[in-house]
Amino acid sequence: MNRKSNVIKEKETTTAYTRMIALLNQYSLVFHALLSCGVVFLVEFISRRNFFSACTFVGTHTLAYLYNALIVFASLTLVYLFRRRAFLRIVICAFWTFLGIINGCILSNRVTPFGYTDLKCISDLLAMNNTNYFTAQQATIAVIGIALFLVLCVFLFIKGPKYRGKTHRLPVSVAALAILFIGLPVTTQAAQSTNVLASYFSNIAQGYENYGFIYGFSSSVVDRGMDKPENYSKETIDAIQTTVQAQKEETAVTAEDAPNIICVLLESFCDPDEISFLNCSEDPIPTFHYLEENYSTGYLTVPVVGAGTANTEFEMLSGMGMQFFGTGEYPYKTILKKTDCESIASALSSIGYKTHAVHNNGGNFYSRVNAFSMMGFDTFTSKELMDIKTYTPNGSWATDDILVNETIKTLDSTPAQPDFTYTITVGTHGDYPKEPVIAQPQFTVSGVEDEGMANSWTYYVNQLNEADRFIADLISAVSERNENTIIVLFGDHLPTMGLTNEDMLSGDIYKTNYVTWNNMGLPKQDADLYAFQLLAHITDSVGIHEGTVFNYHQTQSGSETYLEGLEELQYDILYGNRYCYEDPTYSPATDITMGIDEVTLSGMQDSLGSTSQVILSGNNFTKWSKVYVNGEKVATTYISSNYLIISQEDISDGDHVVVNQVGSSNTIFRSSNEVVYESSEASEASDSEMTES
Repeated sequence: MNRKSNVIKEKETTTAYTRMIALLNQYSLVFHALLSCGVVFLVEFISRRNFFSACTFVGTHTLAYLYNALIVFASLTLVYLFRRRAFLRIVICAFWTFLGIINGCILSNRVTPFGYTDLKCISDLLAMNNTNYFTAQQATIAVIGIALFLVLCVFLFIKGPKYRGKTHRLPVSVAALAILFIGLPVTTQAAQSTNVLASYFSNIAQGYENYGFIYGFSSSVVDRGMDKPENYSKETIDAIQTTVQAQKEETAVTAEDAPNIICVLLESFCDPDEISFLNCSEDPIPTFHYLEENYSTGYLTVPVVGAGTANTEFEMLSGMGMQFFGTGEYPYKTILKKTDCESIASALSSIGYKTHAVHNNGGNFYSRVNAFSMMGFDTFTSKELMDIKTYTPNGSWATDDILVNETIKTLDSTPAQPDFTYTITVGTHGDYPKEPVIAQPQFTVSGVEDEGMANSWTYYVNQLNEADRFIADLISAVSERNENTIIVLFGDHLPTMGLTNEDMLSGDIYKTNYVTWNNMGLPKQDADLYAFQLLAHITDSVGIHEGTVFNYHQTQSGSETYLEGLEELQYDILYGNRYCYEDPTYSPATDITMGIDEVTLSGMQDSLGSTSQVILSGNNFTKWSKVYVNGEKVATTYISSNYLIISQEDISDGDHVVVNQVGSSNTIFRSSNEVVYESSEASEASDSEMTES
């Protein structure tokens, strides 16, 4: 009786399950619409890491929310082409959810959301374990989660339900899908034209927040690079060049009398006086204010807010505008991976300058090694080539004081040449702790009611003071060299503090400040500029008129077709036929050298203690120095700039040893000379044989 009852219940359960599946198939479009809305809400909840924030997005940006759901709905319609529809529904929903999880993890460690260009840096990301961006624990959780999901997928593929209906309607399904996917771009254009969506995110983080992660990420996939300008042709470029050449001046300096130019990017730098609600106990940036009063200064309009340093950097170095690129674009990670790019470095190199970059962060970060090489820099000193000893109070970043000596090294390395040195600071980088981390801060703030934010602002203004000290020390060091020099310093974007236009005296969160210094008696000429105009303005002030794009800025900034012409030139150089060059094969790219100082290995000696170690002596070792024995990396302990230690188990007599400076993804940036290892015993035996002979 029990057996018969169990069989009946099993049949009833199977029947109910079958009816549910049939019902879902019958009303699948309605089910997909509801499922799409649910997936979007889940993704936003994960991305924002806050349920109420996700609800606010739905309530205040309802049409954008529904558009995100439309994208998911369109992807779900792919299931109609297959019988294993339940399996595919789960895979598609999991795909969007997985992207949302990645975005949430990334936003917990940085302010820039996840975009397509991040996929180009996966190898760097995986190599960045135990840093403030990526931990070994996060990697383990991710691997376990993916493994469990794959097991679920296999189970559903084998045991999951299959569509039992007729398949003769497949051509109709394909036609309907084609209409839907063709109509999606039309819907997108309509939504953009009515301001439901934005076609360009000057603030990527804000764009994702306002218009949704799924739209933001999808835009970063399909809207990349530059669209070909409507009037692009050889005739158009020739006309632009003819106009520029007719108005440009000849460069008034030579390699013998040209001044050194130092350009300093001040990470997340903002003058507290520019923030209407913020009051400091005393001025944290007196040097910066002194420069404002006595040298040329002004507002600098940058393309990003809160993050995206590389895009401000790209504009400043290349003279090109980010507004001509697609959503979420990072040229360093995309076009510069395969195409070289004229820049201030290549322009100044043409008149005898040596060009350098200095940054106390990883050389591969933002793909800078490749980008600087493509832009024509001669040397790049990243943190892997620096003997960094001190870090910011939150422990995340190297302090900027080390950059003074590293910048001076670049000038000293070329006594017979003028130098252009681009120095990038990092000490004022976020995240700004909401808990006190400075025991007795010199500077305190008022005007901030929230205690956590008050702690963040206190931390930030004290780090601003450290940046100000760096500025003073750099100017002092340059002054002692008695060489004509101009220094320009600028903020790349505002800090990640939720600032609004109303909070800023400038009325614009895309405006930072720049200041200059020189020992040449240049007149004070204040000007508000865009980041892509900055170095054209600086070089113009010292009589340098070089570089295709920089000459364009110097001669055409007042014309009615200024931006249209800039777009044409920019496209021509990066994506077009390079009509602007007499020689279309011209390439500014260099075989960049990492660091200024030689890394030398002078000797190796077995430890005299009981530990089985080998001590390597030499010069210019850093924490990123790794010993390679016969081409294989071995565990290395950094002791000082002159000593490293390895285990005797990793080396044998006759082995060839090199010290390499290693970045993320095991990139070797610089190598020492090669030395052949000889153990103490072998050395003593050799000495004994020589004595006997």
